[in-house]
Amino acid sequence: MSAASNLSSDDPTDGVDRLIAGCRAGDRDAQRALYERCLPLVHRLAVRMVGLQDAPDVTQQAFLRAFTRLDQYDGQAKFKTWLYRLAVNEALQFLRKRKRWNQPTLDDNDYERADESQPLGAASEQREVLEQALSRLDPGLRSVFLLKESEGLSYRDIAEATGIPEGTVGSRLNRARAELQEHLKQLGWTGEP
Repeated sequence: MSAASNLSSDDPTDGVDRLIAGCRAGDRDAQRALYERCLPLVHRLAVRMVGLQDAPDVTQQAFLRAFTRLDQYDGQAKFKTWLYRLAVNEALQFLRKRKRWNQPTLDDNDYERADESQPLGAASEQREVLEQALSRLDPGLRSVFLLKESEGLSYRDIAEATGIPEGTVGSRLNRARAELQEHLKQLGWTGEP
């Protein structure tokens, strides 16, 4: 029986110890099961970090890195936190290579949307404005913000996932929230972030 069988949980990282052991032993079913369980976590973060178009590449790189470094995972941190760290590092590396550190320039549609006389009634429009504002955050701030607000990680887990001191997480999170508020205001956001 392979390590991948008979595992079910609401948290995709529950029960991964058996899968990790199977992966280390070369069990392809365990590798596939680990990938399938953790794919939504990594892909969701990648989409928010680099955008929908580039997220599959970053996700694939994060998993390649995870499988080649699985022997380095020592179990002291949660597997999810370790995997997030790899995903954040891959996203940041991708953004550095593409020189996306600078804020994107506004096009004519962004100026129209920023006009306060134009309501943002539809939820999809608000989601789009929020994504634009998030994309304007420095990637390091964006990763801290997303790990806290989207993924629900604790300050300690965020510190482990990003490689920054736990005390710095709070200050970066506050800075990210303030900058996000400013970007939302510039884009004509009328709702609560």
